Amino acid sequence: MNFESSKEHASFLDSKDPLKNCRDLFFYPNVKGIKNTIYLCGNSLGLQPKSVNNLLEKELEVWSKRGVLGQHERWEKFHEDLSPPTSRLVGAKPSEVVIMNALTVNLHLLLISFYRPTKTRNKILIERGAFPSDQYAIESQIRFHGYSPKQCLIEIKPREGESCLRIEDILDKIKEFDSELATILIGGVNYYTGQLMDMKTITKCGKDVGAKVGFDLAHAIGNVDLHLNKWDVDFAVWCSYKYLCAGPGAPGGVFINEVYHDWDGPRLEGWWGNNKETRFKMESKFEGIKSSEGWQLSNALILGMVPLKASMEIYDRVGIKAVREKSIKLSSFLEYLIFNNIPQVSIMTPKSINERGSQLSLKIENGRSIFDYISKKGIICDWREPDVIRVTPHPLFNTYTELFNFTQILKESLNDK
Repeated sequence: MNFESSKEHASFLDSKDPLKNCRDLFFYPNVKGIKNTIYLCGNSLGLQPKSVNNLLEKELEVWSKRGVLGQHERWEKFHEDLSPPTSRLVGAKPSEVVIMNALTVNLHLLLISFYRPTKTRNKILIERGAFPSDQYAIESQIRFHGYSPKQCLIEIKPREGESCLRIEDILDKIKEFDSELATILIGGVNYYTGQLMDMKTITKCGKDVGAKVGFDLAHAIGNVDLHLNKWDVDFAVWCSYKYLCAGPGAPGGVFINEVYHDWDGPRLEGWWGNNKETRFKMESKFEGIKSSEGWQLSNALILGMVPLKASMEIYDRVGIKAVREKSIKLSSFLEYLIFNNIPQVSIMTPKSINERGSQLSLKIENGRSIFDYISKKGIICDWREPDVIRVTPHPLFNTYTELFNFTQILKESLNDK
């Protein structure tokens, strides 16, 4: 890709952008009256689709006019309508995905089934610096089974002086622990560095040694191409308030490979995971649905799913291929502008477009004060301890001109120091 460091070039890229009209589908925030606010935080909380209000009002109207009848007429199957578009985003069959709960709750539910430690096979492999909630969940699951995280938690870390993992080091670690590995859980895209993992290769290596392989897709879904069924991934979890723009507190989702749908192993059971044909017979014996829905516990979170429905309609219309193509171009343009104009800034996210999503993680001396400066200038991105500014252009609502303006403000902040 050939870029230039000018506002005119950024405007040219915007004029040729096939997704430029998608921005009009979202509300765009302002900071304290700053008209030219630049929102680069879609990796943390996506913007609100404008269609949410109408869709939400529709469900509230059903509730007001039909009461409990709305449950039987409409809401019992509401979550099912989200499975086909979700499956297209993660590369799965509709039966392999279900929207439910929140990410860490879902992770616990799936680890009950996919972390079954034995005396000789009891270790879990994760990346060093995984999102803390994943770390907490895994350590508590290890203790729940009567083992010690000190003995059973294996953390793979970058080499000395490097920020990101090398795939060969991940594979070597898997092979090193071989038959001792019960489960592998890796973030599909690391929340801190923005590194996109080679999930296909990790899955194959993990399954070759007999481990169950899962991924936290919080920063991957709606951001990168996923082919969970083709890759033969065992399980995955994600949230929907980041790239999927489903709003604060939105329900998460799970993928469970179809080979496990006739499940007779351990899992936590609830009414909504029971056979739909016999659910309202109120029988005491649990008969699990033979799909990922068998892991559901309770009624679908209808009002929480409405914003997700609005967002999924946009994603399904645009397609993840087009989203990913623009994502690559946006992040590449941002990288070009920083590399050629702001040498004080280092980018810890991998340079290869095959090893990153939209997010670029920036390291700057006195980074916190720089972050505070650009925030006052109307830049919305985020700071992550100890020393990273995460900047994430979202393909559905960010522009190339915004990236040019962002780098100008970032450069200004450094010149003022």
